[in-house]
Amino acid sequence: MPDSPEISRAEILRWRRGEEPRRDLDVLAREEPLEVRVRGQSVAVTMRTPGRDAELAAGFLLTEGLVTRREDIVEIAHCQQGEAAQLGNTLNVFLAPSVVVDFEQLTRHVFASSSCGLCGKATIESVHQHFPPISSSVRIAAETMLQLPAKLAAQQPTFDQTGGLHAAALFTATGELLVLREDVGRHNAVDKVLGWALLNGPFPPAEHILLVSGRASFEIMQKALAARVPVVAAVSAPSSLAVEFAQTSGQTLVGFLRGAGMNVYAGEERLFRPGESA
Repeated sequence: MPDSPEISRAEILRWRRGEEPRRDLDVLAREEPLEVRVRGQSVAVTMRTPGRDAELAAGFLLTEGLVTRREDIVEIAHCQQGEAAQLGNTLNVFLAPSVVVDFEQLTRHVFASSSCGLCGKATIESVHQHFPPISSSVRIAAETMLQLPAKLAAQQPTFDQTGGLHAAALFTATGELLVLREDVGRHNAVDKVLGWALLNGPFPPAEHILLVSGRASFEIMQKALAARVPVVAAVSAPSSLAVEFAQTSGQTLVGFLRGAGMNVYAGEERLFRPGESA
């Protein structure tokens, strides 16, 4: 059986203490560039794991505020001309004529918390100009939250082979897994999940949970806000700006979701314990 587009193989020299080195084949997570074009203009180039590229493009445009609904996108197709077309690494996104595109509003680099140079308050206020805070009355059992990491891990086939991918997943309020995507870039994995929701529904996922396999960054919280996801959970830690953003955006933020525990950094009112009413 041929390899999937998500993986590659490399010849290595494998070392083990007390054993003779031996040559072997290792499975790697594939990483290639993807250029996204809108109306012929390049709007992004990202390093990603090939596969689900249309979802990635849709999710990126959604979280950048260029589209807000499924009907805004007419078609997403790989470029058919030039060297990039042969590699399948350029996507053209065709938008409905009614969609007004302001290419100057692209926020990907402006809002990158690690390099934007803005203070936290200024950054958050800038995002809220595009995406207002969330108002959601969804309630989720704490025990349901605790079950999510195992469900995530059980559906990561490429990570099992490579150990080199991030994962993001969308769950219902009762813990049903709707979609899971893996990628070398954690933001790409989130974009693929949110792009799936935009293209296939439910959208907006206003009573759902976004779970990420690593840490919760400011940009992940911003993407969830753009898609109107009220609850974000991470297996690892959140950043300080992610916590501040969640608190001012009406989001529930859970970190260190693992084993029998979790830390709730914002929006605790959406979680309930056994014996409490939903």
